[in-house]
Amino acid sequence: MSAGGAPAMQSSFPAGAAPPGLVYHIDASYFVFRAYHSMPPDMVDRDGNGTHALYGFARFLCDFIERVNPSRIVVAFDESLRGEASFRCAIYPAYKANRELPPADLRRQFSLCREFCRHLGLAEFASAQYEADDIIGTLAARTRAAGLRNVLVTRDKDLSQLIRTGDVYWDYTGNARYQYHEIGPRFGAVPELIADFLALTGDSVDNIPGVPGIGKKTAAELFAVFGSLDELYANLERVAALKLRGACGIAAKLLAHKDAAYLARRLTGILCDIPLQAHVDDLRRRPPDGARLQSFFDDHGFGSILRLKARRIMSAAPQRR
Repeated sequence: MSAGGAPAMQSSFPAGAAPPGLVYHIDASYFVFRAYHSMPPDMVDRDGNGTHALYGFARFLCDFIERVNPSRIVVAFDESLRGEASFRCAIYPAYKANRELPPADLRRQFSLCREFCRHLGLAEFASAQYEADDIIGTLAARTRAAGLRNVLVTRDKDLSQLIRTGDVYWDYTGNARYQYHEIGPRFGAVPELIADFLALTGDSVDNIPGVPGIGKKTAAELFAVFGSLDELYANLERVAALKLRGACGIAAKLLAHKDAAYLARRLTGILCDIPLQAHVDDLRRRPPDGARLQSFFDDHGFGSILRLKARRIMSAAPQRR
C-alpha cells in the first residue's frame, strides 16, 4: 500500500527540533518488511539466526530519532494478520488470505524489533486481535482529545483516514508529507471518506473485493455528490441520473453488491476505540537502557554504526525524573 510518487512538501519540522505537542506514530511493520527484503540476508547472529530485518529496522529507528528527536512516540506492530483471534478475519475469513504468512525467521525478528524499542525507551504496541492501524487509530484519537497533533509515519494509504486538521501523514521513505487538505488529491477521497471509498473500490492488497466494476475514478465521482456510503445507498435512485458514464449500470452494480460494500466497509474502517492499556503520558520517550542495548548489540553481532547512534541518542535523551 504505497503512497509514493507525489511531490514532497518541504518539512516544517527541522531536524533535532520536534515541535511540542506532536505525537509520532510509527507504522513499524512496513519498515520491518522493507528491511527484511532489502538488507543482505546473510547477516546473522552468533547462533546463525538472521538479523537483517532487525538491523535494518534498528537503523531506521535510530536515524528517525536522531533526525526528529520526538518527545512522544508510538511504535505499532502488526501481530494480528490472520487467524481465529483476528478481528477482521472473524468478519471475513478471506481477509488477507492472498498474503503468505511471514516465515518463522521474520516472526522471530519482529519480536526482537519490539525488544529493541523497549531498550531504546519507546512505547511499543502489538495485538493478536487488532492491527497496528487500530492501535494507531486508538492512540491518535486519545492524543487528539488531549490537545495534541499526530504525525503518522507510514506508506499505508489506509492510515490516511485518520488525518485531521493539524495532523501530518509522513511518507518517510518517499520524503513526502501530506496535510489534511492534501489527502483527497493524493488518495482519491478526504480522510473521513477513505474507508467508504475503499469499500466501493475494494483493496486487492488486503483481499477485499468491494463492488465489482467500481474503480477509483467512479468512486471519487460518486463521493463528490454523496457525503458517505450511507448517503449513497439512501439515494441510490439518484445515481442513474448522474452525469457519469454508464450511470444506470453503476446504480445496478451498487444495488446488486450492497451487502458486499457494507461488509468491505467493516474491514476498511480503522477502529479508534480498541481496549488498549495506554495513557497519553505513557507515550513520552524514556531514557534508553544503555546496558541492555550494549548486551543486545553483542548478542546480535551489531557493530559500531548502531552503537554510536545509540550513544548519541542516549546523550540527547530525556532524563528520568
